Amino acid sequence: MAEELKLTGKNDIKIFILFLLDGIGYPLSRDDLEEICVTDNFVSSFDFADCFAELVERDHLIQSVEGETEVFSVSPVGREVAASLQDMLVAPIRERAFRSALRILSFKKREAEMSCTVTEQDGRYLVECYVKEKKVTLMSASILVDSKERADRMKENFYERPEVIFKGLSALLACEVNYLF
Repeated sequence: MAEELKLTGKNDIKIFILFLLDGIGYPLSRDDLEEICVTDNFVSSFDFADCFAELVERDHLIQSVEGETEVFSVSPVGREVAASLQDMLVAPIRERAFRSALRILSFKKREAEMSCTVTEQDGRYLVECYVKEKKVTLMSASILVDSKERADRMKENFYERPEVIFKGLSALLACEVNYLF
């Protein structure tokens, strides 16, 4: 079994945050940056919060406002740190995290709306998931399962990572199984 990739050292996590934000190339809200950093389980939410605060405190991240949203970008000092130390991050972490970041941000920029419902039908549970963009249905999927717990877990997973469900279902239907493996 392959070893799980995880960042636990504070310096590695800070470099990771700076690397991602600098690579993305435009300011992000704290919530969006956290979602990107924790999505592949390389960093825990607690560790992200701690390291993010230190990066802001040390002026490695610059805070600004776009519209009504508080956003952060990498300062020149932070950019220098990211460039000089990014090789300390193992390549699989850098590559997978950056791919996930682009996928998540693409889905958010499209302003896709997601919904998922669970309804009981004769002792079983129908899970119905939808992704819509500008009132056009991009994805509609339904599955009947035997337990409420399984249905609720599916609903929760859909809301946590709708872009993964969307891309995964598209890949399965197109027989592009390499996407999943």
